[in-house]
Amino acid sequence: MRSIWNGAISFGLVSIPIKLVNATESHSVSFRQIHAEDGGRIRYKKVCELDGEEVSQAEIGKAYEDADGTMIPITEEDLAALPLPTAKTIEIVAFVPAGDIDPLQMDAAYYLSANGVPAAKPYTLLREALKRSDKVAVAKYALRGRERLGMLRVVDDVIAMHGLLWPDEIRAPEGVAPENPVSVRDAELDLADALMATLGEVDMSTLHDDYRTAVEEMIAAKAEGGEGVAAPSPQEPGGGQVIDLMAALENSVRAAKQARGEEPEGESADVTPLKGRTRTPKSTDTKKSTAKTAAKKTAAPARKSTSTAKKTTAKTPTKSTAKSTAKKTQTKKTQTKKATPRKRTA
Repeated sequence: MRSIWNGAISFGLVSIPIKLVNATESHSVSFRQIHAEDGGRIRYKKVCELDGEEVSQAEIGKAYEDADGTMIPITEEDLAALPLPTAKTIEIVAFVPAGDIDPLQMDAAYYLSANGVPAAKPYTLLREALKRSDKVAVAKYALRGRERLGMLRVVDDVIAMHGLLWPDEIRAPEGVAPENPVSVRDAELDLADALMATLGEVDMSTLHDDYRTAVEEMIAAKAEGGEGVAAPSPQEPGGGQVIDLMAALENSVRAAKQARGEEPEGESADVTPLKGRTRTPKSTDTKKSTAKTAAKKTAAPARKSTSTAKKTTAKTPTKSTAKSTAKKTQTKKTQTKKATPRKRTA
């Protein structure tokens, strides 16, 4: 890996020559700006506002813009003359527990590599001292024209440094928390705890950027002459307010357990009941209404049986009807016999 800064770690009277190497890299897909009409590249030119001429990089200097718009030129010689003891040194100022560092201060990350064979011994000494103390080192260093704050810690067998923002660069969270007071019930906390326990832990190395993968697949499809990836089906926009928080938590716990195969489908989630709550007994009116409903259900079959008996009686043939039916049948048989031709004998 290519180093971006060479200097030394100042550890008391011990100086450790090191190289600074980027510990992270961006895998995001970058795009170019084009003219939508013909696909031509859009490029930016650096032009002087006074004469309108394009300026090369060698002709560009630095300046500070005052409140009234006045430009105050600043040269590299002016910056080099400033008293900056950390210009080429990572100066350790203290050792503190890692928990004392607010994650909001975390910035870029670097690896510190021992620069040369003589640096191996003091480098290893500092690394092992950090391991045994279970602390991190707070240091000052200068990079890209400004002094910065850093935190040194051990990653595997390497000393890593995280750039830190200065404490006055962290904004106070004013007006961010909910304005109206909100009370949370114990039952809701129990379900939240159950959901956290069900989701459990994750191997950070298994997480990946799904959006970047989708973009790469879409670009590959277009490069082959296709139209890209089919758009997903539109989803209904979700509301900004949870109507039933308890139901949402219960469903979340159930879905998480089913996804992990810990609970059959349809089984309810485990909920810790609140202490001191008992079921409300049913009132006397409820018992009366239940008795009336049972009486109605008992009377209904009797009515059905009466109507069925009437239908059966209506369908039963009388004696006169039977006689007329017999006469009609006899007449049809006689007509059939007369209509049948006799067989000829040889």
